[in-house]
Amino acid sequence: MLNLPNILTLSRIFAVPILVFLLWPNFDRSALQPLPIDYLLTFGLYCMMALTDYFDGYLARTQGTVSKLGIFLDPIADKIMVAAVVLMLIFTRDIEGWHTIAAIVILLREITVSGLREFLAGLQVSVPVSQLAKWKTGFQMISLGALILAGGLPQFPLVETVGLSTLWAAAILTLITGWDYLRVGLKHMD
Repeated sequence: MLNLPNILTLSRIFAVPILVFLLWPNFDRSALQPLPIDYLLTFGLYCMMALTDYFDGYLARTQGTVSKLGIFLDPIADKIMVAAVVLMLIFTRDIEGWHTIAAIVILLREITVSGLREFLAGLQVSVPVSQLAKWKTGFQMISLGALILAGGLPQFPLVETVGLSTLWAAAILTLITGWDYLRVGLKHMD
């Protein structure tokens, strides 16, 4: 049960509170945002978490150590990480205005698809991850990473532009893939 892929997945879950702590503004300062160094440390941790997301699945498949625990924990770890980062970036106002809509779309889809997958699993219906959903995840990871990095590199506004652009791309793909999953689920809700 505690093989390397599962340990990597668990490390991602345990790293979320550290990520939130690093992004939490220090209210003793006059600014309501973390310092650039806090963003850079958060970006480093976020990149390590993203790497564990890649390697836990890769190692489980190549070593033949795919486990029920890993299958259960991996999507939970992903969703906890994404939700925590999105909420903190909204809290620090790194995502604000109309861009909040894209972030909320992503959060709603993650919650809805999780519930749908759980419902379908009870019916023993498997819904494989589509290639488009993998693209959505890629855009999502790039977006959130860029938005964290933008806080550490305020002198480079292009980083924020990349983050916000890919946030919208992820939100659009989120709607498309969310609809695909929902359409499959509706067939089993008689």
